[in-house]
Amino acid sequence: MSESPGDPFEALLALLRPEQLLHHPCARGAGVRIAIIDSGIDRVRLQQHWPDLPTIEGALFRDDCPEPLPDHDRASSPHGTTVADIVLRLAPQAQLFSADVFGPQLSCETRVLIRAIRHAMDVWGCQLINLSLGIPEARLHPASRRLELQRIIEEAYHRDILVVAAASNDHPLTRSYPAVFAPPLFSVDRGLFADPLTFAYRPSGHIEFQAHARGYLGPFASEPATSWAAPHLTGIAARLLSLRPGLKPFEMKTILYWMTRSWQQAR
Repeated sequence: MSESPGDPFEALLALLRPEQLLHHPCARGAGVRIAIIDSGIDRVRLQQHWPDLPTIEGALFRDDCPEPLPDHDRASSPHGTTVADIVLRLAPQAQLFSADVFGPQLSCETRVLIRAIRHAMDVWGCQLINLSLGIPEARLHPASRRLELQRIIEEAYHRDILVVAAASNDHPLTRSYPAVFAPPLFSVDRGLFADPLTFAYRPSGHIEFQAHARGYLGPFASEPATSWAAPHLTGIAARLLSLRPGLKPFEMKTILYWMTRSWQQAR
């Protein structure tokens, strides 16, 4: 790590109070490119709450079309908009990209999700990918589909791209993909915290983290869900990336684990 003078990351790290990293004035997501792979984002509604919101580039991915389509003319569901709003509340200077993988049929196929992840990495150059969705195991037959999904998650890991995936709301009774592919990605379960910048490292099976599970915008935002927990962790990761661009996934997990240990010791 660099030891350049005035580096807030090094200065705060030396204090052994890791939570200060998240509250540093420079930790606002600047320079971080985040893909919201979801049901699309309602830019008009989001702009009402974020008037300085930069243009959100987006695309619609469909099973019957090999190339992504423009998404600006399609009405988006509230789900993706709620996810985007959560990320912006924690990392207001991040650059968002919207990959609509549900479309009018309101269902997501594995190959469509893979295509969107590929686009977010290769075309948009995102450092963070938020997946507030899950594919049940029964829909991953034949086994080659599951393997293909696992391979692209592993590719993202090796390219130092952080993938945050929501666990099933029925966890641990139901396995949800790609969240089960941890540790290459960040698997997130729901929890309730007084501070949205607080989270917990509580490994349970394939799930590693708990994050705040309530949103702020949309008809279902107040209902606790892993869909809202994932973007809270994404926003937290974006804050850290804005202080230290290029953090690798294992480095990010180490810092997050270190933070939770610090909080536990302070109690």
